[in-house]
Amino acid sequence: MEFHRFFFYASIILSISVYLFPIMANSMGINYGQIADNLPSPEDVVPIVKSIGATKVKLYDADPKVLKAFANTGVEFIVGLGNEYLDKMRDPAKAQAWVKENVQSHLPATKITCIFVGNEVLTFNDTSLSSSLLPAMQSVHTALVNLGLDKQVTVTTAHSLSILETSYPPSSGAFREDLVDCLSETLSFHQKTGSPFLINAYPFFAYKGNPKQVPLDFVLFQPNQGVIDPATNLHYDNMLYAQIDAVYNALASLGYKKLAVHISETGWPSKGDEDEVGATADNAKKYNGNLIKLMSKKTGTPMRPNSDLNIYVFALFNENMKPGPTSERNYGLFKPDGAPAYSLGISSTSNVAGSNTTTGGTNGKPLSPIPTPPSTPTSSSTGYLSISPATERYEFAGTVLLTALILTKMLLW
Repeated sequence: MEFHRFFFYASIILSISVYLFPIMANSMGINYGQIADNLPSPEDVVPIVKSIGATKVKLYDADPKVLKAFANTGVEFIVGLGNEYLDKMRDPAKAQAWVKENVQSHLPATKITCIFVGNEVLTFNDTSLSSSLLPAMQSVHTALVNLGLDKQVTVTTAHSLSILETSYPPSSGAFREDLVDCLSETLSFHQKTGSPFLINAYPFFAYKGNPKQVPLDFVLFQPNQGVIDPATNLHYDNMLYAQIDAVYNALASLGYKKLAVHISETGWPSKGDEDEVGATADNAKKYNGNLIKLMSKKTGTPMRPNSDLNIYVFALFNENMKPGPTSERNYGLFKPDGAPAYSLGISSTSNVAGSNTTTGGTNGKPLSPIPTPPSTPTSSSTGYLSISPATERYEFAGTVLLTALILTKMLLW
């Protein structure tokens, strides 16, 4: 064995011992981005994914090398069609050709269960993209039907939290009025085809935007007194659960109360620029470590306590070629050489916020019913580079930040 490969696999063994995953969640997902020039080969990534107990992987394309490497591993895959393909996928013939080449050819050896068409399309304010989204999804689904694959592969798209007009308190969650018509058609598609609604959520940006007022423990799943939604009397002790329930309420307001919601991206950077407060390895360890502990409990949010949390952590590796601030290149659980970016230190389930998140009582303060204003997204990037560009994340940071400020005032009462 080559000297380099020896140390690569040695680092994998080290990562397994450092991570300590005796309580790993059965439904843990991981985002496998590849905007880098120094990542290990897909074959070498397989044991890394297994070392953290991940059973689901989300790609931002349908890289054949990755899909072949994971054949017969049992790992489930979500594959992606970038925004730059939306117009092309409106053509049923082209959609079917893509499905044949990128999905059918890998089945059943590689367990592809979902195709997400476009990433955060509705927050670009690009009418050409948004008008192509549903037709592209429909064409891809039709292709799956024609090929007899629609029972095992679903079609969806991923959204930013900035599609919400209000998010706090969670019971007031509502979609932006300018997106309701478009979303309603997409939601009808989800209901008819049985596909999940995907949301990308990053509490990190609420803290980064105002670290003096946003409670760090609340965003890191650390023990804290939490807050109570006055309309439902539900108690929340972490921001992510509140965001998820805001999405559930927004869906319910349009008549889609039973639609499944999956968190397609969430994470915390281990390094950032000087002005990126909170981007540290210790905070990343707490956020991702505590999140994984919560997933292992197989409990849902206060509003949906019996619904399994389908969450995809962002991301598997640090990606050195991603644009934007330093944090964008440091979301990985692993460095490119296979060594952990930091130790998650998961060895018990105690002292994690959310582990006892039920109805309100004396441990929380009521949330203000003040609605948050709509965000004004300005990003126009498309395609594979839109995995998690800073411009997109900042779009919904304003909404989350303002709600966090309201939340903080309640916490200080």
